[in-house]
Amino acid sequence: MTDLTLRLNDHDIEALRREYLADGIVRVENLFPDDVAEAIYLVLSKATPWHVVHSDAQEKHKYYRPEEWKGLTQQYRDETIQGVMQRARTGFAYLYNCYPMINALLKGEDPDWPLHAMPVFMNSPEFLNFTKTITDEPDVIKIDAQATLYAPGHFLNTHTDVGDNQERRVAYVMGFSKGWSRDWGGQLLFLDGADVTRGFSPSFNTLSLFKVPRDHIVTQVTNFAGAGRYSVTGWLRTDPK
Repeated sequence: MTDLTLRLNDHDIEALRREYLADGIVRVENLFPDDVAEAIYLVLSKATPWHVVHSDAQEKHKYYRPEEWKGLTQQYRDETIQGVMQRARTGFAYLYNCYPMINALLKGEDPDWPLHAMPVFMNSPEFLNFTKTITDEPDVIKIDAQATLYAPGHFLNTHTDVGDNQERRVAYVMGFSKGWSRDWGGQLLFLDGADVTRGFSPSFNTLSLFKVPRDHIVTQVTNFAGAGRYSVTGWLRTDPK
């Protein structure tokens, strides 16, 4: 991956723009050339130091680096997960694995990790203009990113993605899940009250974009899922920090 040039496939940007503007949602198929998508998938599935992240009792992020999580007793890990599940029954909660791409890049962490090039590419004129044109968001100045792995039992309850200062204009999910069965869960569903209005199953080499705020959920990955739900996610943002 270090010697691979990140690049987009050719896309009908105007058609994608029309679809997005009609409903505030669009999925771009075959985002990258095959060799690029395969290289990204291999790093996510074979060479990423996944952190555990979950919501705490105050609905805030709680991160554990791989060595931190492994250093905890099994009883503590079990009780932590049970607490998240109990809170999820009646409120907002989440549990999944992640790699904080932007923070790691800025702090110089894991310097040999091959995908540090991704957030750089995603903030290049090529990719920024591609997404800004589709979503008609000319004020967007940057895109943040984290890699995620939803393993069996992982989920993200209903939320809107709204930022503290309305800086998140568009949310995205870049999918790198192979051979996914819809029976395995992990669907991104868009909600209107109690109803599901639209949704996407995990997929490979796709980019889903949707306008913020919007109620949505990532359903729990089943215990019998045969693969991980790999993605890169984040927001198109207007804040300058």
